[in-house]
Formats: sequence, C-alpha cells, structure tokens
Amino acid sequence: MAKKVVATLKTSSGKEYSKVIRMSRSAKTGAYAFTETMVPNDKVQEFLNKR
Repeated sequence: MAKKVVATLKTSSGKEYSKVIRMSRSAKTGAYAFTETMVPNDKVQEFLNKR
C-alpha cells in the first residue's frame, strides 16, 4: 500500500498534498494517539484548527 501512495504523490497533481499528523489524547486511558491524514496544501490550517 505504501508504494501506491508514494507513486501517487510523485505525479504532478500529487505535489499539492501534505501529510498532517495530529496528536490526540484519550479521555478514558490518557494515552496519546497519532492520526495521519493527507490534506490539500490550501486546507492544512483549516484541518489543524478543527477539533
């Protein structure tokens, strides 16, 4: 699967995306969890400001 994502990102249209990693804390256990998402460059700030 990773090879397909890398191949997709190397196309001319794939360079318009950024990988955003967000850390969140579980209310139940207190453990941290990381979520990775591919977001268009112009929507990165919106994604990070959204909770």
